[in-house]
Amino acid sequence: MSIPARGAPNLSPRALLFLSLLSISAGCDPRDEHTPVAGSPAAPASAPPPSAELSRRFVDITEPSGIRFLHSTGGRGEKLLPETMGSGGAFLDYDLDGRLDIFLVNSGVWPDERGGAADPAPLPRSALWRGRGDGTFEDATAASGAGLALYGMGVAVADYDADGDPDLTVTALGDNVLLRNDGGVFRDVTGEAGVAGERWRREDDPPGAPGRPEWSTAAAWLDADQDGDLDLFVANYVKWSRELEIFTTLDGRTKAFTTPDRYDGLPCRLFLQRAPGRFEDVSEPAGLARIAAKALGVALWDLDGDGREDLVVANDTRPNLLLLARGAGRYEERGLALGIAYDELGRARAGMGIDIADYGNDGVPGVAIGNFSGESVSLYRLAAGGTFTADAARAGLEAPTWRPLAFGLLFADLDLDGIQDLIIANGHIEPDIARFSPAESHAQSPQLFRGLPGGRFADASALAGDDFRRPRVGRGLAAGDIDGDGDLDLLITTNGGAPALLRNDPAPGAPSPHFLRVRLIGRPPNTGALGAKVTLRAGGITQTRFVRTGSSYLCQSEPTLTFGLGPSSAIDELQVEWPGGESRTVPVEGIDRTIEAQE
Repeated sequence: MSIPARGAPNLSPRALLFLSLLSISAGCDPRDEHTPVAGSPAAPASAPPPSAELSRRFVDITEPSGIRFLHSTGGRGEKLLPETMGSGGAFLDYDLDGRLDIFLVNSGVWPDERGGAADPAPLPRSALWRGRGDGTFEDATAASGAGLALYGMGVAVADYDADGDPDLTVTALGDNVLLRNDGGVFRDVTGEAGVAGERWRREDDPPGAPGRPEWSTAAAWLDADQDGDLDLFVANYVKWSRELEIFTTLDGRTKAFTTPDRYDGLPCRLFLQRAPGRFEDVSEPAGLARIAAKALGVALWDLDGDGREDLVVANDTRPNLLLLARGAGRYEERGLALGIAYDELGRARAGMGIDIADYGNDGVPGVAIGNFSGESVSLYRLAAGGTFTADAARAGLEAPTWRPLAFGLLFADLDLDGIQDLIIANGHIEPDIARFSPAESHAQSPQLFRGLPGGRFADASALAGDDFRRPRVGRGLAAGDIDGDGDLDLLITTNGGAPALLRNDPAPGAPSPHFLRVRLIGRPPNTGALGAKVTLRAGGITQTRFVRTGSSYLCQSEPTLTFGLGPSSAIDELQVEWPGGESRTVPVEGIDRTIEAQE
């Protein structure tokens, strides 16, 4: 996720690509965001994009919403690798008042500084903002006990203890934290739960050395062993610590951020809930411990239709993983065999954010992965025989996403027309990138691709409003209806800056599409019905969603499912396949509202 040193040995294809990108010639016009720089691979050619129409506009309401938050990288001029990465955020209803709240992860406190600051200034802390239901928020950090001081990365939300309210797991460089929600007050139960994470050691460490904490990124809650309660999957990145930071440079003098190619990867972890609130690390028998990943994103979907959630893991400069569930908490890695590990040329890309969706409304899932600048977004579509084929060029995504550096990435039906759109949060990792490549910038505009019939996309970024297109050092991306009007609003986190809360409004004169929002209540201990499959048929369109955690980059979207209906004023059928295997048709009396269905 960083730029390699000049002359660094054993560079990956991604690193070699960036050396060529940095050799930009004076003749390149930086105004053309898709013009390839001298010496670099040409930007992908594609058919002319279809014309985009967008009936929505996004308004930045961060300031009037009352949210005051500044992400800290912990940087002090050393340019340490973790400074480029963070961080995440989540939409949740922590106090069960029916209104969405926002949790924001902070970094800035290095593992060797926890328990005391290096200076008398207050420590950067994560924050919780209580929603009032109208798009405004009040600071509930102190009252809720959610103000963690750590080098935080991501967040995953689920009711793991089956008491009806959502709990938080926060991943970190250092020990991860599990916050149990007891009636709107969070308590750190990491130690008793056993989910802090493992330690790693180098071969040259002296005997008895305590080891270094793993660097965890994405996380997801699921019922991995199909016993009814929730388990925790944690993605890990690379073996890094402050004393092992590798010096690299772009100009031969000053330090640049080091590429992850220079570090060994870490395996992902699976924690099974063996007794209420007690977990066991089963990464070895699960088939994960011996796979060296460099994981930044995880997405869940039942890819083979066997009723079990599979996992797709986006890796940075390592092959992506496709972990097929084989029952009892065991997985088989099939990324290479099924065509999702590498790109079309056999190269491992720099995967960050990830999501899975039936974006063609034909029952066929596709996987989107955000990659580094010069690599384009990956889009893999499940084909006959259970293998994946590259679909980004056909879908219209390859050329427009070639230049930006993509982090957070989500499928969501923003305009409520019944077809899912694709949103991408972009931002570079090198603050000085423009010195070496004038066509690049640190802050970058997000992108919005409107979903079209037939599984194609049209770039509608220019139509989404000036607030949406404002350049940011984008990282995380989450979606949720903060003001109760039925459409999905967006949260974009920024590295070393303030988040952006973007309210989804109808464009002037645009028609008002219909919608249905579906909230599932599962049978304890899986009260959130994680793993349930919901199919809605209306207006000749069949839409499929799963109730799941994970996806995007370090973030969690709200669990309520939003189905756009466009002009359709009636539902033909709403079917739920519950996690236990029961399938039931849910009656729908009226639209343009949120309904609850109970297992």
